[in-house]
Amino acid sequence: MVFFFTCSDPRYVVFMGRDKFENEELLKYSWPEDIWFHVDKYSSAHVYLRLPPGSVDLSQVKDKAAAKQILLDAVASVPEKIVMEMAQLTKENSIDGCKASEVDIVYTPFLNLKKEERMDTGQVGFKDESFRTLLRHVSKDKEVVKRLEKSREERKVDFAKEKEQRDGEERMRRRKFIEELKLKEKEEARKHAEEKELKSYAALQDLEKTSNVGVSKTGTVEECREIEEDFM
Repeated sequence: MVFFFTCSDPRYVVFMGRDKFENEELLKYSWPEDIWFHVDKYSSAHVYLRLPPGSVDLSQVKDKAAAKQILLDAVASVPEKIVMEMAQLTKENSIDGCKASEVDIVYTPFLNLKKEERMDTGQVGFKDESFRTLLRHVSKDKEVVKRLEKSREERKVDFAKEKEQRDGEERMRRRKFIEELKLKEKEEARKHAEEKELKSYAALQDLEKTSNVGVSKTGTVEECREIEEDFM
């Protein structure tokens, strides 16, 4: 069972695990479109913001740098109001954080999370520390918290099945992209071969023209001697 919330923009899906064991399950089945929120230096719920479909399409990515840029752009596209709502919800769902007057909230793309065998249940690290954002001095906004908590709904979701379907669709787009790329490369190679052949043909014609300049037209001995004298 997972808790879902309704933020002020219906394009986004907000959810969090009920406990550390559900947090562990979410780590297995979250999507590239998910952004993970947590109270920095305190224990807290793992709160996720799922971006609209198509926000993180990695099917046409050729390298890690391009993938990273897509993730950066996706995170940057989230309105500040939504980020602050997520921060409020995260603070409220921390046993110690909710009591503090201010806390720092860290958030990062789900793909930047790192899980190692030595870590406790529900504990995570970061693949790239520089790829996370820290919201400092977040204090409680009672109205925002009240509205979000009022929308809380517990649902049973088959995250494994949803992820399998999502990844399957991305694989199909990836295959299509690779096929189109191969066709494009094949067409470019064909055009290059044609251009090369045309250039060779043009060069051959030029050679024939220049080689025929001054060639004997009568074939007499005298004309041949005149041509030889011109070259000497």
